[in-house]
Amino acid sequence: MAQEWNIRPRGHVCSVCAQPFADETPCVSVLREAENTYERLDYHPVCWQELVRDWEPFSIWEGVYEAPPPPPEKDEPLKKETAESLLRRLITLEDPAMQNVMYVLAVMLERGKQLVERDAKPHESGGILRVYEHKKSGDTFVVLDPRLRLDRLDEVQQQVVALLSGTQHL
Repeated sequence: MAQEWNIRPRGHVCSVCAQPFADETPCVSVLREAENTYERLDYHPVCWQELVRDWEPFSIWEGVYEAPPPPPEKDEPLKKETAESLLRRLITLEDPAMQNVMYVLAVMLERGKQLVERDAKPHESGGILRVYEHKKSGDTFVVLDPRLRLDRLDEVQQQVVALLSGTQHL
């Protein structure tokens, strides 16, 4: 089974024809299970339709390619931890003890319209694997929804606040 915690960036070229995506053009994004991970593939719609494959996608969605913003001209001052930067850090740590925090952060970002849920699949643990796409960067996040109980929610929210404010460290 693939890892639960992954961030996959949006491709800038089609996985079939290798032609770059033009800004504001349709694209088809696919997550494919690979050995202990997920592989993200992005396609021009025509290339996806014509693709002959011997595998089924884990998740698939259609979207619009947005070219990345130009790099900043000068160094920006150090910023405090945001929900997004904390989620990215926790995902790279792959600490199962932080799955509730990761899920709450993902929901916060979804409600703040930074993440869009693209798919949901049952997981062998009894939870649900939720596939999110970052609206601006196109990065894909696969986060386990642990079916958090209401009696644990306050504790997890306090942990999120402590991590975001810097009073608790990883």
